[in-house]
Amino acid sequence: MAAVGEEPTAIGRTWTGVLFRGAGGRPAVLLELVLLLLWFLVFTRLDAAAGRDLAAANAHALTLQSMEHAVHLDVERSVNGWLAGNAVLAQSAVYLYRLYYAVVVGVLLWVLVRHAEVYRKVRRTMVAMTVLVLPVYWAVPMSPPRSALPGAVDIVARYDILGQAGRDSWTHPSHYTAMPSLHVGWSLWCAYAVWSALRGTRPRLALLSWLFPLLMAADVLATANHYVLDIVGSVALLAASIVAASLWGLVRTRGRPRESVHNGFDRPTGHGS
Repeated sequence: MAAVGEEPTAIGRTWTGVLFRGAGGRPAVLLELVLLLLWFLVFTRLDAAAGRDLAAANAHALTLQSMEHAVHLDVERSVNGWLAGNAVLAQSAVYLYRLYYAVVVGVLLWVLVRHAEVYRKVRRTMVAMTVLVLPVYWAVPMSPPRSALPGAVDIVARYDILGQAGRDSWTHPSHYTAMPSLHVGWSLWCAYAVWSALRGTRPRLALLSWLFPLLMAADVLATANHYVLDIVGSVALLAASIVAASLWGLVRTRGRPRESVHNGFDRPTGHGS
């Protein structure tokens, strides 16, 4: 009876450790989520302050269009016209564009809870993306195709699931940050996180995760929100962020004494970030 009576207390201590102290290779879950939320609030404020020079944004958009035309990559107008003629697909594209954040949050929580062995690496990559993209947004404001391409149809404004408020903010944006596409960037991060977690045990499923950024790339092109080269910029952003996260990890571990490896939730392993 004593053993039975002690088990709930032990389980309670275990999950208290996971939530507040960290265990099984994880940081403290609640602290981690609070810090990430605070960082993303800061990021959104800085992001909203970037790309406010409309004249520069339009000039950069014209330059980008010229570059794409020179190498025959200027497909935005044709795919946008095709999507505009299919109301059902257009509405589906808007749902994907607006709700993909749920996938990003879901992947982050899934890796944190189920795959602690790769969590710090993919979290560092996510934070590095936000740090590296801001200087680009400040230095190179970019108008999206929906406002810079004559004849482009603003699919999201036409079918916006957020109603009139969403349509007003979309039609009259306060900042112009099309390069690179963070919609594609976050989708690439999701694929990278899932691939990192599953490639050792379920390699085929890990590869399927890369379909998500491909779908998002098609979505942002067809809705006239990004150019082909914006997507290329997103790939470059992820690659640079992976390198930055790897260097960050090396700096964090250099000179740190070797820690013993413990399995399970009930044995804390330290709090390195």
